[in-house]
Amino acid sequence: MPSFGDFQPLCTHVPSYTWCNLFYRQIQQLDSSLLTGLSSSSDSAPVGVNPTCGIERVGNDGNIGNIADVVACALSMTVVVQLCWVTNRRVAAVGRTEFLSLLAIYFLTLPFQLLTTGSLLQQGTMPLVILTSIHAGLVAAFFVILLWNAVVATQLVEDGTISSLLPLTILTLAFFAATTYVSLDTGLGFTSALGPDSSDPLRLRNVALFVLTSVWPAASALFFLLIISYIVLFVLSEPKAVWFYVLASALFVLS
Repeated sequence: MPSFGDFQPLCTHVPSYTWCNLFYRQIQQLDSSLLTGLSSSSDSAPVGVNPTCGIERVGNDGNIGNIADVVACALSMTVVVQLCWVTNRRVAAVGRTEFLSLLAIYFLTLPFQLLTTGSLLQQGTMPLVILTSIHAGLVAAFFVILLWNAVVATQLVEDGTISSLLPLTILTLAFFAATTYVSLDTGLGFTSALGPDSSDPLRLRNVALFVLTSVWPAASALFFLLIISYIVLFVLSEPKAVWFYVLASALFVLS
């Protein structure tokens, strides 16, 4: 039965789960015979570790890769650029600089999303592990900025000033560095601390990576929703606006 920190269910049953790129390399270096089915050949292997369903690498038997992900990333980049332009024009808006930072880092995640989940690069290669690790760091940093936007909305700190931007920068860099290192260590094996479980390596167990890429994003998104809901309901007294956040949260979970 899977336990906390096990990626095996995700890498087997969730198509194109990004962080599985790290474990494919880990298992490949440990014992490549453990990679079976779609994962048996790194030349054509999809994202995942022994997945039940996956999109094989582009060019294999005429495969075009994860074209839906490529299109979604391209459309998202266009929308984010437009949002940045609109936000930048609202000079008097509360938290404008912090929100622009959120949009900017989300924009940065999209090319990495395309490369790490688009079935474009060969599984088990160092470039894919490095790109996936940077992607993981950017995702963790994104949720730092998301939560900080909620803090700024309370106006406990003055937005756009050093009292807001300095702690935001420090926290963002800290989460980015920590998550990127944990990801690199998982995929490249700098130390044995984040290596495979000796008794059952296919559990793909890594508590640190699980916390930084799954628990932390979920927790920060939840706290963001709670803080913003409190502000909208009890400070601004705009109950109708809460439904926009509820809808956005539902779409976030579904995506």
